[in-house]
Amino acid sequence: MREQRYLSFLVIIYFLLFLPATSIRAQEVEHEREFDYALKSEKGPRMWGKLKKEWDACNKGEMQSPIDLSNERVRIIRKPEKRNYKLCNATVKNRGHDISLQWHGDAGSVLINGTEYPLQQAHWHSPSEHTVNGRRYAMEMHMVHLNENATNKIAVIGVLYKFGKPDKFLSKLIRNISSMIDKKDEVKNAGMINPREIKIGSRKYYRYLGSLTVPPCTEGVIWSIKKKVRTISRDQVKLLREAVHDYAASNARPMQPLNKRPVYLMAPGATV
Repeated sequence: MREQRYLSFLVIIYFLLFLPATSIRAQEVEHEREFDYALKSEKGPRMWGKLKKEWDACNKGEMQSPIDLSNERVRIIRKPEKRNYKLCNATVKNRGHDISLQWHGDAGSVLINGTEYPLQQAHWHSPSEHTVNGRRYAMEMHMVHLNENATNKIAVIGVLYKFGKPDKFLSKLIRNISSMIDKKDEVKNAGMINPREIKIGSRKYYRYLGSLTVPPCTEGVIWSIKKKVRTISRDQVKLLREAVHDYAASNARPMQPLNKRPVYLMAPGATV
């Protein structure tokens, strides 16, 4: 028994010391207590890069997100993405700074430029983080994909929402979300969830290279923001904010400079 415990201890130490840094640092920070969105806070967006050495990109990065997607910077090219999602077990988690839907197992993937990016989780920001021609929308959902072996390891599909009819997919999660109001790190089993049920909209989308919008603000993230704006009810947005209850008016990172990065409008059938 003593030998088994010792071996288990060695295994834990091995993973802590030798697990690739990208596996730890590339992902979003899970705990809200490490940072917040209050602009004047000591842990607010302007201070993220100073809170930890590994968060340095938040203040000094040149390819940060979110940005404004203005027509003046858009070029139309032909390189459609392919989404191949599957039914998979999922949980809903209150991360303190947002509500996250996390898949456990093979939930499928998105194919971008010949590289497959498995789906990891989805979460919501209110109001939207990205703007279009200066307009900010009621909410933005991020579907986060990760491929540790790719040059650009993270790919995020973003969906914008305006106030209107309730979002049907989010309605299915209302009971779980309502039960975790003010309960940080609370996790609820959501059962088998098919990502295909998330209505994304048209096949047109904006594409640019940016970063995670929360610490550690990892750069090299492939962003695909859907051009079609979906609808969400005011009650749904209100519930998501009440559930998080992080004492900030929003959980949207302030706009970041474009720094001459190209923004493309991807449209199947279009020519360069």
